[in-house]
Amino acid sequence: MKVFSTYHLPAELKARFKEHNIDYSENPHNRSLTTSEIISDTSDADGIITLLSDNINREVISSLTKCKIIANYAVGYNNIDLVAAREKSIIVTNTPGILTDATAEITFALIFACARRVKEGEEMVREGKFMGWKPELLLGRGLSGKNIGIIGAGRIGQAVAKIATGFNMNVYYHSRIKKVEMENNFHAVYLNLRDLMMNSDIISLHIPLTPETNGLVSKEMLDLMKPDAIIINTARGEVIDEDHLITMLKNKKILAAGFDVYKNEPNINPELFDLDNVVLLPHLGSATVETRAGMAILAADNVIAVLTGKLPLTQIS
Repeated sequence: MKVFSTYHLPAELKARFKEHNIDYSENPHNRSLTTSEIISDTSDADGIITLLSDNINREVISSLTKCKIIANYAVGYNNIDLVAAREKSIIVTNTPGILTDATAEITFALIFACARRVKEGEEMVREGKFMGWKPELLLGRGLSGKNIGIIGAGRIGQAVAKIATGFNMNVYYHSRIKKVEMENNFHAVYLNLRDLMMNSDIISLHIPLTPETNGLVSKEMLDLMKPDAIIINTARGEVIDEDHLITMLKNKKILAAGFDVYKNEPNINPELFDLDNVVLLPHLGSATVETRAGMAILAADNVIAVLTGKLPLTQIS
């Protein structure tokens, strides 16, 4: 049996697969594969490991002749045509849980950077413009007592709420359904989206990209934000009206925004580069040594389970 990964993964997987007489190979290039390359490299694969950046569309899935499982190296799976996979009886899995803490941590890294003007301060020092302490030098906003509005109350949203309570923040949340865990563990208050946008000092997005969430944080919702509010997106670029958010930031309608994901990722709207009230990261949500290795092992174990006749650990479809 053969398994192909569309990118080199940060874990020793060859030995893991070899224990089960599975031949494992990876994309040898330090770049993403084109659709035609993916089709060519996976034509005789019994299982494939894919990245969120791979477009595993109907064309790719139709070309798979032996494949029993597509293991996505991500929590999200909007890059895979689930209907096409289901039609060919191909199991699809993801890697939930492992990257929860890492993504919650990067969320707060962005919150701190925006609230305390970390980027501006760092640039001031690097450019030799720091002339000594002053009472009003780069005054930012404290977090204690502020309202954080969390959109999406899954694992990551709950991890963000946990950190927020440590800073004595008031937690609001919005999700499809009320979450007892949010309310019992973090004294979180459920609000509809409109009220959350109006009453939060910091808004953090933690929703998957689905037809229902695409554009959920619309122009109408953004216009409800407080003039000194901060918004953070570590979810998916398409869940927010990014163009209108940029206009608001240019016109100082809100205080700041932190981005780890973008609408046309990896192509970033160049208008963002000229703004001093944004912090831009290159999709680092899960970027810790421990997390990325754990994701690779979970993806591999899902493949091994299916190819050895067992149930997958984290099946989506």
